[in-house]
Amino acid sequence: MTDAPAATRPRGGAIAVAAGIMLSRVFGLVRQRVLGHYLGVGDAADVLSVALKIPNVLQNLLGEGVLSASFVPVYARLRAEGRDEDAARLAKTVFGALSLVCAGVVLIGFAAAPALVAIIGAGFGPDKQEFTVRLVRILFPGMALLVLSAWCLGVLNAHRRFFVSYAAPVVWNVAIIATLLLRGSVGDVDGAAELVAIGAVLGSVLQFAVQLPWIARELPRLRSPGTRPRPEFRRVVANFVPVVLGRGVVQLSGWIDTLIASLVTPGAAAVLLYAQNIYMLPVSVFGMSVSASELTEMSEQKPADIEQAIRRRLNVSLRSIAFFVVPSSATFLILGDVVAGAVLQTGRFQRSDTEWVWAVLAGSSIGLLAGTMGRLYNSAWYALHDTATPVRIAMIRIAIAASLGSVAALLVPGWLHIEPRWGLAGLTASAGAAAWIEYALLRRKLNARIGPTGLPSGFLARLWGSAVAACAIGFAVKVAAVNLNPVASGAIVLGIVGVAYFAMTHALAVPESAATVARIVARISRPRRSGP
Repeated sequence: MTDAPAATRPRGGAIAVAAGIMLSRVFGLVRQRVLGHYLGVGDAADVLSVALKIPNVLQNLLGEGVLSASFVPVYARLRAEGRDEDAARLAKTVFGALSLVCAGVVLIGFAAAPALVAIIGAGFGPDKQEFTVRLVRILFPGMALLVLSAWCLGVLNAHRRFFVSYAAPVVWNVAIIATLLLRGSVGDVDGAAELVAIGAVLGSVLQFAVQLPWIARELPRLRSPGTRPRPEFRRVVANFVPVVLGRGVVQLSGWIDTLIASLVTPGAAAVLLYAQNIYMLPVSVFGMSVSASELTEMSEQKPADIEQAIRRRLNVSLRSIAFFVVPSSATFLILGDVVAGAVLQTGRFQRSDTEWVWAVLAGSSIGLLAGTMGRLYNSAWYALHDTATPVRIAMIRIAIAASLGSVAALLVPGWLHIEPRWGLAGLTASAGAAAWIEYALLRRKLNARIGPTGLPSGFLARLWGSAVAACAIGFAVKVAAVNLNPVASGAIVLGIVGVAYFAMTHALAVPESAATVARIVARISRPRRSGP
């Protein structure tokens, strides 16, 4: 399999998305460090993790993933055809419909919070459940604003304003961090958890507001009312319904994971959330960045050319994703304690907690590459206006993950006579195995439709060989630097791993190694554009 033409290589769009996501994720890791300092892995941290998960259903059901599948392809196609006013009318109609739906879901969520907590936090005692309900009711309105923020992201992506929309979550993280630092106390963990919920709502307001100047520029005032429903809106709704059902199934999977974690042992729900925020960094930066920019590019192709264009872009983008995600997987597996320690180990978060997070990261490393590449295949299906196929395959993955995960987390530790908390690693490892099944099904079905896609033979072997060798060097440095504090150790060890990986892949003639550096240098040296 040969490389695609240079014109199809993921360039400015993916780099802008990656830069925005990287910035927001860095602040997200700072947020997690502050949370770990004030909350550790005790009951308050458990409560907060479940409280964040429940209203997050609103964001996941109606937010970025759903809009990317249903709204963005239709909107981008209208703009590619020169129908800018129809595109603007469609965007504003979708915004109005989303606002009404969000208001209804918030009211339902507020009323149903006790029942939802009783199900998802089944392992909690009455006091923990009552506290969780209080936090859930604080958080729900903020999640509605995050859905509207995702609408902004969809519009700006279609206009190739990638950076601002993906960097906007920085203000959400900053609001939480500032609220905790200004008012929090290490001695009052319940109060700190409630401050996090309040800060999250304030941050949601800011995240939506910060994108409005760019939205005002890209969506000018309409010249004609156009009150009758347009076929494009009906297409969005037709795409929207199956994707919402699919996202609902995915959300159910997240709730099942949280439920299982609450039954494992106290602190497990919190540790799962801490680990998820770390291992989502490579998924977001290297998977979402490419998938989001490629969705816009694929969707704008003419119907006669779209399948060939998708195949070309997909094959190049898969290489780009694998180049970065493979060393991330190896690092989580071999040096997860270095990563977790650098991010979280402070205040109430102790070395034993770091080792627990490492185990969960090691489990997640199994499916990290498959889950990230699967996002790109989903974007390809969305560009083809087929939202049903990814949904059906996601349901298979979730059924497998739930079945294997419940056994691995709740039964296997007893069979092996180990501490129950290590079952949490089995939960993430099961999800990883299911992710590979999903990836294989997505790829097989898409290949049957548009022709062969995938990574060239030998490519992964070069990446894994370089990644494992680089991590082995990092492990030796970790042992030698055992007396350093976690932040210093992480900076030194991970920096050496990164340099070694790039050097080895360059020596093995992996073209992405040199090309990545060249693209970043070109992006930095390009004259900056002014704001909105």
